[in-house]
Amino acid sequence: MAENVIIIGSGPAGLTAALYTARANLHPLVIEGYQPGGQLTTTTEVENYPGFENGIQGPELMAIFRRQAERFGARYLTTDVTSVDLSHPPFTVTTAEETLHCQALIIATGARARLLGLESERRLMGHGVSTCATCDGFFFRDKRVAVVGGGDSALEEALFLTRYADRVTVIHRRDALRASKIMQERALANPKIKFVWDSVVEDIRDPEQGKVTGLVLRNVKTKETSRMDADGVFVAIGHDPNTAFLAGQVELDAKGYIVCRGDTSRTSVEGVFAAGDVMDPVYKQAITAAGSGCRAAIDCDHYLASIRTTERLP
Repeated sequence: MAENVIIIGSGPAGLTAALYTARANLHPLVIEGYQPGGQLTTTTEVENYPGFENGIQGPELMAIFRRQAERFGARYLTTDVTSVDLSHPPFTVTTAEETLHCQALIIATGARARLLGLESERRLMGHGVSTCATCDGFFFRDKRVAVVGGGDSALEEALFLTRYADRVTVIHRRDALRASKIMQERALANPKIKFVWDSVVEDIRDPEQGKVTGLVLRNVKTKETSRMDADGVFVAIGHDPNTAFLAGQVELDAKGYIVCRGDTSRTSVEGVFAAGDVMDPVYKQAITAAGSGCRAAIDCDHYLASIRTTERLP
């Protein structure tokens, strides 16, 4: 028997979609992945999500999301999706363990920040290393921070951080920025922003202290290494949406994000909806992801009502 709706992903978008579809009596099945909770599970203090005046730990927030949806009947599978067949309804969703079918599908698989690949980066993520200035910039008031990257995203992060940090150093592996001219002009004109050219981050200090104390840099031209003091590092070298498993089943943009129709969550396939960072290359916030999860759930409910094939599961 086909499920009414399967939701792939268990971050703010997926779990909000689960909450709304569960309350609509659609009995959603959430495929939450082997690492449930999305990017917020790698975040420590979350202070910009409404309703928590003193902040909340990222994993705790996602646990609350999960329990709330479960209270209204959402069900969960802890596995990863390997492929889908969206050629006709009921749609086929294949995991490592089984093949499932559904009348409607909500894709909320998010996007992952590109990282430097350093062991120290992994150990200090959420403890001075971040991929989101909007999320974490407040914690670096009057501190020294570094931003790694040279595109628009890196300069946007750097400019935002000047509201809080005492000094912002942009580290770029080339001798010229890739960002748009207007972003370059703004960053170069800001007295708080300095640049280190032709350099890459070799290491982040100091995992043993449980916090960022500085960076080890290598000049790609001279091969010389140097040290730089810093209290925080923001990695801004891009994001990759988690859409590889779709294999061309829905329309994607040039960067791999799912394309939605107008102001809706509807994709190029009728009955398939998208929410959260997997379709949002701009905002990438927990609150916007949650909002889009709500939108996807409502669109999905209207779709299932319109085709009059919704099967009420026990």
